[in-house]
Amino acid sequence: MNRSVRALIFRIIFIMLGIVGIFFYILPVALHGQVNEGTIAGVILFSLFLIYGILKPYVDKLVKKIWKKTVGKVVLSFIMLCTAAGMILVGIMTYLMISAAVTRPDSNTTVVVLGCKVTPSGKPSLMLRERLDAAYDYLEKNPDTACIVCGGQGADEVMSEAQCMYNYLVEKGIEPDRIYMEDQSTSTRENIKFAEQIIKENKLPETIAIVTNEFHEYRAHKVAEKLDLKSCSVAGKTAWYLLPTYYTRELFGILYEWLL
Repeated sequence: MNRSVRALIFRIIFIMLGIVGIFFYILPVALHGQVNEGTIAGVILFSLFLIYGILKPYVDKLVKKIWKKTVGKVVLSFIMLCTAAGMILVGIMTYLMISAAVTRPDSNTTVVVLGCKVTPSGKPSLMLRERLDAAYDYLEKNPDTACIVCGGQGADEVMSEAQCMYNYLVEKGIEPDRIYMEDQSTSTRENIKFAEQIIKENKLPETIAIVTNEFHEYRAHKVAEKLDLKSCSVAGKTAWYLLPTYYTRELFGILYEWLL
């Protein structure tokens, strides 16, 4: 295979990666109008892949020109070092997400369902429904387990997330007296912190089974750990087309949790 053919193949690979990547990050916007930090970061990253694929000969020529200068070597080496460090960091965070998601619940726990968006019709959003279905399955298999549903009412929500979750679980057949509502929280940290107060007030088991989406379990566990709570996972399955956006967003969330 000659050099020009190899170069063309690499260009096609980068162009295809860019197009496919952008598609996956734009899809949740098209289907649900959901835009977040993950969407923006993903579109920017894969746009760079696409641009590089299109302009590869010119970019390669420019890089070679910069590399010939001492300052250029330093700058490019720094960029490559940061890129490598970033990839390693993402790999570590991904491993931690996966490990946390498969942490099996103990037999004596209190289920804590973390809040998520309520639709304008008062029904759980897709991601919230994924969490609730996971909670329902666990509660069905553990009939003596109590459940705390968490989440206040956002400005664009017709009811609190906790009330929406309570309605959903009761309609599916979970006994109302097993469900406690925490309807004041506005973040993951407050979800767990306020749930802890309910646990103490009602003398519920202090080990919590956190119900959230797979990618979110690790950060939720870190919050619980800082509140001196023992926790395990009941992970809801995320729709495949939502996972790239929310996985990318969660990387920023974990970094924020580590730093602040």
